[in-house]
Amino acid sequence: MRSLLFISISLVSGTLASGFPDLSTRSQTLAACHQISSVISASQVFFPPSDGYISDNKHALVSSSEPSACSVEPGSTQDVGRILQILGNSSTPFGVKSGGHTGNPGFSSTHGVQISLARFNTFKVNTKAKTVELGPSLAWDDVYRRLAPYGVNVIGGRIPGIGVGGLTLGGGYSFQTSQYGLAIDNVVAFELVLPNGTVATVTEANHDLWFALRGGGNNFGIVTKFTFKSFPQGNVWGGAIQYTPGQLDAVKAATAEFGKVTDTKAALITTFVYTPEGVSSAALVFYNAPNPPSGMFDAFLNISILPNDVAADRSFPDFIKAVSVADPPGQRGSFCGFPVTNYSLEFLDAIADQISYWGKNLTALDPNVFVAADAELLDRTVFSHGAPSAYPPDRSLVYFPSILSFTWPNSTLDKTIFHAQRKIANRLRVAALKDGQDVKRAAVYPNYALFDTPLEDMYGKNVPRLRRLKRAFDPKNVMGLTGGFKF
Repeated sequence: MRSLLFISISLVSGTLASGFPDLSTRSQTLAACHQISSVISASQVFFPPSDGYISDNKHALVSSSEPSACSVEPGSTQDVGRILQILGNSSTPFGVKSGGHTGNPGFSSTHGVQISLARFNTFKVNTKAKTVELGPSLAWDDVYRRLAPYGVNVIGGRIPGIGVGGLTLGGGYSFQTSQYGLAIDNVVAFELVLPNGTVATVTEANHDLWFALRGGGNNFGIVTKFTFKSFPQGNVWGGAIQYTPGQLDAVKAATAEFGKVTDTKAALITTFVYTPEGVSSAALVFYNAPNPPSGMFDAFLNISILPNDVAADRSFPDFIKAVSVADPPGQRGSFCGFPVTNYSLEFLDAIADQISYWGKNLTALDPNVFVAADAELLDRTVFSHGAPSAYPPDRSLVYFPSILSFTWPNSTLDKTIFHAQRKIANRLRVAALKDGQDVKRAAVYPNYALFDTPLEDMYGKNVPRLRRLKRAFDPKNVMGLTGGFKF
């Protein structure tokens, strides 16, 4: 059964997408591959059709995979520096892959040189300093499992399989963000390979890079290690509840009412999914203690007639397992964010209406299209846990990072799906304004943003400063050769 909460796509098991650059460009790229192979000492270069090449190019969504000329798995920061120098000097396009869960084509993949951070898998718990060192290629669910014996946790991803690197550099929301802030608010140090090949440890003392790396994506080099603050973690309460289309109104009402909750240990994600029978819904409920206060989630528990996965006094890793179920492999997919300041009943009606309208139209083209939207309820103090950072551009404003999640099997629908997501996001912005929400300056969460989202829509007033910093730390625009949102 498909999850109504998240789309957790199985890794591609077949061939990669076709489409190569012209022969001259590919020849130049292969030359860079061989040059890299000749200078690295703790790394390995792979060519098709080797298993290493296939693994390095594989992404969670087939639409995010591209056939690179070669792939390289650097095993030291010094080799990362050498690789960046070669790529920069030869102007060779490249991709940098952490977990490979981006929904945007070309953001962590390439027709050039694919850099996989698979060998940067540091896991080190410092109980005295109350920190945890993590490599960018680790998956968050694996991190939680390995932290459990220590009785501590860190702020990270909510979906199994998500990599540490991409989520953190984009900001990083978690089930405990209301309590502790974003992932970037809990980083105490970055190990960064700068575009010129030098290695630096970036902390709060490095004011400009510290600001830029926290939410600024991959514009300033390649991060090879994150050091996070840790906090005590006991057992939690929560799980997934699914509903029938006939219970939609009750779920919307319960969601709107939950917006009044101010307990920072609580979190809720309500999902709306199109089905031929109508819009179905689901709730992912969480409380950071063995049991929530009496009655807090009763409105969600009492209306469901379907079996649910909600349990008390469960480990945090066990709770994360309840988040998603794998879909069939080979799916294409895309995400699109629509930030809001309030989930009123009227605005939830607008979300459900848009999912219903576009679900009917898109499934008429292909019945295997999956159309969903998530409402993510957080406490209104969510941005008070950290200092100024690239994202969010204004911590005095409160907005929640809602998301549209679509999957489909056929590449001929790509442009149609992207168009639909843009239309929905625009219509929901209009609906939010009519609802009295101040979303004129609401920043789109970069990790949810569609590939063509303007920088100003994510980083607002920070864009000029980030562009200046980009020029200062990457004057040759080496990181402009890779994918992502570019300053």
